[in-house]
Amino acid sequence: MVRPYLPLKALRAFEASARHLSFTRASEELHVTQAAVSHQVKLLETQLKVPLFKRLPRGLMLTQEGELLLPVLKSSFDQISHTLERVGESSYREVLNVGVVGTFAVGWLLPRLADFKDQYPFVDLRLSTHNNRADIAGEGLDFAIRFGTGAWHATAAQPLLPASLSVMCTPTIAARLNTPADLLGETWLRSYRADEWTEWLLAAGLPRSFAMTNSIVFDSSITMVEAAIQGAGVALAPPLMFPRQLSSGALVQPFDTAVSLGGYWLTRLQTRPETHAMASFREWLLTAINRRDADS
Repeated sequence: MVRPYLPLKALRAFEASARHLSFTRASEELHVTQAAVSHQVKLLETQLKVPLFKRLPRGLMLTQEGELLLPVLKSSFDQISHTLERVGESSYREVLNVGVVGTFAVGWLLPRLADFKDQYPFVDLRLSTHNNRADIAGEGLDFAIRFGTGAWHATAAQPLLPASLSVMCTPTIAARLNTPADLLGETWLRSYRADEWTEWLLAAGLPRSFAMTNSIVFDSSITMVEAAIQGAGVALAPPLMFPRQLSSGALVQPFDTAVSLGGYWLTRLQTRPETHAMASFREWLLTAINRRDADS
């Protein structure tokens, strides 16, 4: 492909002026005179044969053509700058943005992050946590790890771990629970998914009419389980994600009954091509999970 002549000075002058809507501030950023910036923009307008700005008494306003050109130039200059920074570093690094539901982040991922960094030092991993509501496109995420059935619109989903739910509480509360029916006298700690307790109760042999008379709703299983540790009530959560709390005795499982309503999934937009960093993270994640299954 033969590219047309690219007037880089003029394009840079326009991009800075368009961001600031000011030739003066653009000149300060580019360390040239205001006249030089204005001249370069005029040259670009002459070459394109369209005005890019409306010159106003108190600044500039983009024309339709200018509004069309600005985001393309801004994105291109940002990518060039980012690439130059990477090339200039002693070793290549690639940014990877991953959104993780908080329970999986604390219960499974964080204890293993050092291993990932040891194996893939070129990946600049950036983690953000969410309460299972992730906007992959809006948040600029490469991956989102979340809980569910794997059915998310326009999303490719790969199963990671099952997450059966069981009742957990302090030993003090557990001493009062001889049968599942004894839960009626306790405070029920639950997520915003109200069907979880209903399904567990049915699995435990209780009628659907068995009502939660006293409950507290949480948007995070981490917070919910911490409330259970503090003695606020009985929580329904995945024991797999809370091994330290169970092994320490801070929590116990008074009943063997467990119910599965979903699992943890690695998701990405179907339209998102997989980068080297994405492939590395996915392969490491699946290998670590398979290793755990083999050891258990």
